[in-house]
Amino acid sequence: MATPASDSAVRNESRTAWAWIVATFFGAGFLKPGPGTWGSLGGIALWGVAASAAPTHLLLCTTILVTATVLAGIPAGTIVARESGRKDPGHVVIDEVAGQVIALVAVPIRWKYVLASFILFRGFDILKPPPARQLERLPGGTGIMLDDVAAGLYALLVVHLIVHFRLF
Repeated sequence: MATPASDSAVRNESRTAWAWIVATFFGAGFLKPGPGTWGSLGGIALWGVAASAAPTHLLLCTTILVTATVLAGIPAGTIVARESGRKDPGHVVIDEVAGQVIALVAVPIRWKYVLASFILFRGFDILKPPPARQLERLPGGTGIMLDDVAAGLYALLVVHLIVHFRLF
């Protein structure tokens, strides 16, 4: 039986491999400092691949990425949290990946908007304005994922206001 452990010391035989790969976004959750920041950068990388591969279908690709990330992240986050013995382990970063991709939905492919999206998402993810803080209290992977979905939506709204009003 697995015992609660720190982020870096969960015994390999107690891990559900697919869940750890998804939840840590291929190990990005173990990068230091700031694993959540690395997860957000992973979200930007996913979005960048979609923007390069299918710029004319970016909205569709981004929507598919968000849906797949959230649907895979909830069970993966639940399993990894249970196997880690922690409610919201720091190495679970699939939530940051999803939130960051949400913050980029229908954003023009320009570095200044991507950077604004990144800064805003990280800020909202850290501050967790209502109802994000309340969503975090939901059980398992649902709570792990949904507070970052809310942060992504907040960032998306602000980025679209910046684009609409041509603030930069």
